[in-house]
Amino acid sequence: MPQVRIIAKNFMDMVSSLPAMKLDKLYENAFICEAILRSLPPLAKKYVLQLLYIDVPVTASSFQEWVLADGASKHRVAIDRLIQLRVFTETVDRKKEATYRLNPMFQMNLRKHIVHGGVLPRQPMAANITVRLPSLEELDNYAGQQWECFLLHLINSAEVEVTTKSISPSMMKVFQRGLLSQRDQEGSRLTESGFQFLLMDTNAQLWYIIREYISNSEDRGVDSADLISFLLELSFHVTGEAYNMNTLDEIQRITVKDLADLGLIKLQQGRKDSWFIPTKLATNLSISLSDASSRKQGYVVVETNFRLYAYSTSKLHCEILRLFARVEYQLPNLIVGSITKENLYKAFSNGITADQIIAFLQQNAHPRVAEKVPSVPENVTDQIRLWESDLNRVEMTPAHFFDDFPSRDVFEAACDFAREYSSLLWEDSKKMRLVVKTEVYAHMKEFLSHQK
Repeated sequence: MPQVRIIAKNFMDMVSSLPAMKLDKLYENAFICEAILRSLPPLAKKYVLQLLYIDVPVTASSFQEWVLADGASKHRVAIDRLIQLRVFTETVDRKKEATYRLNPMFQMNLRKHIVHGGVLPRQPMAANITVRLPSLEELDNYAGQQWECFLLHLINSAEVEVTTKSISPSMMKVFQRGLLSQRDQEGSRLTESGFQFLLMDTNAQLWYIIREYISNSEDRGVDSADLISFLLELSFHVTGEAYNMNTLDEIQRITVKDLADLGLIKLQQGRKDSWFIPTKLATNLSISLSDASSRKQGYVVVETNFRLYAYSTSKLHCEILRLFARVEYQLPNLIVGSITKENLYKAFSNGITADQIIAFLQQNAHPRVAEKVPSVPENVTDQIRLWESDLNRVEMTPAHFFDDFPSRDVFEAACDFAREYSSLLWEDSKKMRLVVKTEVYAHMKEFLSHQK
């Protein structure tokens, strides 16, 4: 069963996958060098700072002397990370002795940035030019609403279009890469990966979309290194401040509009100028999933009788619960439903697993039950897993049945032939009958034609 996986936990995983030439181009920007330094494991940061003013290669044995006996694994992780990002270049001599040195471009720009600082990519606009800017609370609410609208397009785009603007073509292209499928004379439908995506937490969903947005940038005529560079630059902006759109080039303007669909950016228009306002989602882009802001307050309570109560006013929460539960009625701030065998079977057929459903219920548990162990009753989690295993008890294999063999020798030869192809599913030696997989049916017929 296909699974949605977050390949890149942060931008550094995407950066490390870039070709060497594009990586070196990124390091021409001092702010990118600082962002790389921020992202490194503690031991890797120490190595970079120790080599910052050393202009000759340092041997691997010298590095080993800096490491305690119990730090060997962390040392290896740090070195591997630095090499992947081309922060370190590794050379092996004839005696197979490895040496490391800092990437010259990275070293030069990081030195300048640490000693002299640097001019930010762009300065905030003056308060007397902009109209009233949203407060941080209003900006957080805006980001949450935009993200919900974005996800509701996945579940029911026709209904969402009535109340929200349509998602930009570049964002819809991201959808098409695995989350939605388009069939002839039919509307867009969620794929198995799409159903699984909806059960992820917000940070994981955001990284999935950003990764896909970057990975298909070349198809839109956008250099992936330039896009990563701009997205990392956003992490140096101040949440809630206004930045003039005139400071952006054409590609960056398109990117900002796309990010506004996600809630990473808020756009505003004045009499003469227009500007964009980064939300926390944008300024935290260089932070890994594990370092992201603390989990939002949960809202789901599951009882031992399989009743489910969700204390939420969100339409999105209601639609997500419908993926695996029966929603019975919805009050202004309460969704009441139950987890049933029929609804779970429907979820399993859509590619959602029992573990994903259980993880969703645990991650979104209401504060009153979140501290309990377990936060979801054991009889409920056990039953969800049992219902999933019921579906996996019988495995369907396309097959063909053979009988009426002219002799026992031909029957046994046919069995041996099927075994050679690992395609013999069943045999009855007394009545000379056998069942083989469909993929060898044509070969079996040809084989039998030569035996008669």
